[in-house]
Amino acid sequence: MRATQASGNLHVHAVAGTYVVSLGFHVPKVACNGLLGFSVHRTDHTKDEAAWLKGTKVFEETDPGFPPGSQYSTQDHPIQSFQWADYSAKPGHHYTYRVCARKGTPRALTTADEVTVDIRTEGVEDGNHDIYFNRGISASQEYARRFGTQRPDKKQDDVIGDPIYAWLSRGLYEALVAFIEDCVPGRDALRIAAYEFAFAPLLKVIKGAVDRGVDVKISYDGRAKKNGNPGKDNREAVQAVGLSAVCTERTRPKSVISHNKFIVKLTDSVAVAVWTGGTNFSRSGIFGHSNVAHVIEEAAVAAKYLDYWTALNDDPDDATLTAVVETLTPLPPALPVKGTTPIFSPRRTEAALKGYADLAMRARDGLMMTFAFGMNDVFKEVYRTSPAPFRLALFEQATRPMKDGPEKEAERARIQALRNMPENVFAIGSLIAITALDGWVKEQLSRLSTNVQYVHNKFMLIDPLGSDPIVVTGSANFSKASTLDNDENMVVVRGNERVADIYLGEFIRLWSHHAFRESRGFSSADRKVRLLKLDDWWADAFGSTERASRRRFFANVASD
Repeated sequence: MRATQASGNLHVHAVAGTYVVSLGFHVPKVACNGLLGFSVHRTDHTKDEAAWLKGTKVFEETDPGFPPGSQYSTQDHPIQSFQWADYSAKPGHHYTYRVCARKGTPRALTTADEVTVDIRTEGVEDGNHDIYFNRGISASQEYARRFGTQRPDKKQDDVIGDPIYAWLSRGLYEALVAFIEDCVPGRDALRIAAYEFAFAPLLKVIKGAVDRGVDVKISYDGRAKKNGNPGKDNREAVQAVGLSAVCTERTRPKSVISHNKFIVKLTDSVAVAVWTGGTNFSRSGIFGHSNVAHVIEEAAVAAKYLDYWTALNDDPDDATLTAVVETLTPLPPALPVKGTTPIFSPRRTEAALKGYADLAMRARDGLMMTFAFGMNDVFKEVYRTSPAPFRLALFEQATRPMKDGPEKEAERARIQALRNMPENVFAIGSLIAITALDGWVKEQLSRLSTNVQYVHNKFMLIDPLGSDPIVVTGSANFSKASTLDNDENMVVVRGNERVADIYLGEFIRLWSHHAFRESRGFSSADRKVRLLKLDDWWADAFGSTERASRRRFFANVASD
């Protein structure tokens, strides 16, 4: 949901997803003299609660001296940014946000203008797209506040109800369990395609459904453990739980991977829904790094996935599967029709990858992408030439996995050249590894993941705040291998503002988290980073700057 309100010189644009409400502020430059920031008060009408929201920075002269990691009321310590987000929102709630543009002095703040915005967050299961983002940020101040230095027990078998796992899951695992356990024996059936399939608690949930009489069949990657292939681990886990009788293995061709992570649900032999996205059915996938699961309750889309699963379950060779895939999901026209369009792999050519790049080039206001394993050259060209004035990208690492040497340095240089463009603002997975310095607490990873520590998402947002947004999401890493070689699935969702609003909020949550931490690593180790400013902090939010583009984008204003 989106809402805009203005009063005096203050303009506020709010966008509500499920767990995130993004707020964009705009004040004309001529009215910014003396502006000290924005205070935000939230009324939760659903819970009948009200409070000033909190931030992490303070004025030096009114610093109450709280311990490292503390938060401070924006009533006294306002936000010095034209874009901010409430990450404590809850799905399906009615909120009123009161935003105050603050002037005066730190000890005597005054309100120059005030705006109230009413908005409702999306219910997770509203409509026919249910979207679940896990927390994805175990290395965070909030984790440290809640759990200190305690890490999740990697050997733990029963994760339901454990507060650490519940916080990391953020409803994703619970929804996955419910998707399986809600099946009615004799009526419902499940068809599962998996890459990583060795998480015992989940396998036991599936075995429970089989034992209850639910028709379950599973196709998983059974290739030898080479280059990280999970075949051996999958096989041993399946055997240990007693699921072998309902499983088949994907083994051909040996040089690629069956990278899908989807479950088709059938009711009375008709496909009715598909659970898809980039979340592996593994402990690390669900809890260890950032991921999304996307449930599509559209019979026509689910039927495509069922036909795809049926082909995969025969363990076909590459030529056979490619022919099936291209018949099932021919590439859409340059601009797909409104609705949900699935695109499967492997394919004969890189046309699908080029098609995603062509879609990205259609962005006129904003483009956001995630890159778990580096940026393909076609997207380097997009970020070099896109007409969109505001372009964000979130990386696991600056490059794809590469050995140190000239080739890696050259790739770093290409990415840095893109970062030097004012339209492009990139963030790379990072954490705060210092202790009690500048008011932060030391952060640590959960150790649930090995190859990927931070960013595993694979999605693209094209003009997400427009009236015709496009979201591309699924299992593929926007790479040559994911198009030509691997078993993969993606969906293009066009014209669905609800889906775009949810993805935008979660992208900004993750991007802002890592962008701050990366920039913190570049800063000197002094207290100034945590302190609010008394100068013209707002000045670089006007003109031809990245912050100006960000202000205009999130406040939804066409110009200054």
